[in-house]
Amino acid sequence: MASDLIRLTATEAVAALRRGDVSPLELVEAAAERIAEVEPAVNALPTLCLDRARDHATRLIAGEGRELEGTPGWLGGLPVSIKDLTDVAGVRTTYGSPLFRDHVPERSHPVVERIEARGGIVIGKSNTPEFGAGGSTFNEVFGRTRNPWNTSLTCGGSTGGGAVSVATGECWLAQGTDHGGSTRRPGTYCLVAGLRPSPGRITRGTPGNLFSPLSVQGPMARTIPDLALFLDTMAGWCAQDPLTCDAPAIPYAEAVSRAEAERPSRIAFTADFNGALPVDRETRALCTEAMRHFEAMGCVVEEFAPDLGELSEAFLVLRSQHFVVDRELQLRDHRDALKPDIVWNTERGLAATPSRLAWAERERAAFFRRVRAMFERFDILVTPGAPTPAFDVMLRNPESIAGVKLENYMAGSMLTAAITMAGCPAVAVPCGFDRHGRPVGLQVVAPHRREDRALQAAALFEQAAGLARLLPIDPRPGTVPPPEAAA
Repeated sequence: MASDLIRLTATEAVAALRRGDVSPLELVEAAAERIAEVEPAVNALPTLCLDRARDHATRLIAGEGRELEGTPGWLGGLPVSIKDLTDVAGVRTTYGSPLFRDHVPERSHPVVERIEARGGIVIGKSNTPEFGAGGSTFNEVFGRTRNPWNTSLTCGGSTGGGAVSVATGECWLAQGTDHGGSTRRPGTYCLVAGLRPSPGRITRGTPGNLFSPLSVQGPMARTIPDLALFLDTMAGWCAQDPLTCDAPAIPYAEAVSRAEAERPSRIAFTADFNGALPVDRETRALCTEAMRHFEAMGCVVEEFAPDLGELSEAFLVLRSQHFVVDRELQLRDHRDALKPDIVWNTERGLAATPSRLAWAERERAAFFRRVRAMFERFDILVTPGAPTPAFDVMLRNPESIAGVKLENYMAGSMLTAAITMAGCPAVAVPCGFDRHGRPVGLQVVAPHRREDRALQAAALFEQAAGLARLLPIDPRPGTVPPPEAAA
C-alpha cells in the first residue's frame, strides 16, 4: 500500500484525498516508510517531524484546519518537505550553519503558514548548503546530500535536499528557494521540476533583504501539473512582504490544463547565450535535440539570445550586497565559523564602491530591457537548465566546464543567474540523459509575472518527453564520470 501511494503524483494524491480514497495519516505513514528506505543512501531530509505531521493529519481528519478547503492550491493533507533555510515552528531549523545547530524557532515562516493553512503537512526539513550559498548541497551540521540517479554525484544546490526528497518519493512536493538557480539546477540534476517565480509571486516574509528581487521562494515537484498545484498553494499577497502581489484570477493548475490550446507560437532557444557561457558539448547537443519536441507541436524555434553584456560581473556585485545585508554582522562576530564562500561573497560586497553598485544596477536594467524586447518577438526562451550534468558530490563546484576554468563557485551558474537578473519566471523541466546516465534538463523562461506561460510550455514538453513516469527512483550507486574535454 505504501509503495503504491508514494508513486502517485501530488495531483493524483490530492484527488484521492478529496474523494476519501486515502487519508492524510495514511500518506504520512507511507512517506515515513519511504524515508526510512531511502534516506540512508541520500541524506535529503536530515530533520524529520513525523509526530508533528501525524498530529496535523489527525486534526485534518477530524475536520480542523479546513477553512480554505476548495480554494486554489488546497492540498488536503499531502506531506511536503521544507528547506532548512525556512522556519517551521517547533522544528529544528539550522540554515545549514553550525551557528544555528540547535535552533528551534517558535513561529513558522509565512510561506510555511500558508502551506499548512492549505492542507500541506510538513514531514521534515530538507538539506541545504550553509545559508543556501553553494551549487552543491553539503554543510558541517548534516553532511552531504547525494543524487539518487548516482549517489557518487551531487544533487546540486541549494535546494538539493528538496529535489532529492521528491525524486525519491519521500514526499510529494518540496518548498525551496532560488537566488542564482537553487530550484532549477537541482531540478535539472535530479530529473524533477523546479520553478523560480517572479519576485513578489510568493512571500519571502522575514529576511533583511525584503526589497531585493534576487532571492525568491519556489516549488519543486515531480511533474509540471504538480508544480502548478504547489505554486497555487504558495502564491499570493502577504502583509509581511512588500513586493508580493495577489494570486492570479486563473489558478496555475487550471492554466496548465489549458496548455494544449495555448501553446507557444515562437520560441527562442540558446545553448550558451551566443557563446558567452561555457556549456558541455553533450549538454548542448541534448538540449538542442530536445527542441524538436516543440517543433513537432508546430512551434517555430529560432536560435536567439539577448546579449549578456557584463551581466556576470553585475550579478556578483549585486549578489555580494545581498550577502552584506544578511551576513555582515555574522562575519564580524563569527568569521571562523562561516564557510569560505560566504566570507568571499560578503567581503566582496563590503569592498564595493557606490559607483560600482550603480554600474551593476545600470547593467541589470539594460539587460532587462533587452529581455523585454526579446519577448516582443518570442513567447518563451529556452536554455539548458545547467551547463554540465551533475559532478562529484565531494566537490564544491566543477573546476572547469567544456575546458574553461571557473574563476569562482558561481561562474558555472550564469545560465540561471541571468534569468534571475531579468526578474523572469523560469521552470526547470527534464529533457533526457547523457551517455553516463546523468539527467539533463531545460530551463523554460517566460516574461515577467507570466508563470502561467512558462508552466504551460513546460507541461507540453513534459508530455512529449515522457520522463516524469521514471519517478520516484530508488537511489543508485555509481562512479564519477570524467570531465568533458574542451570543445
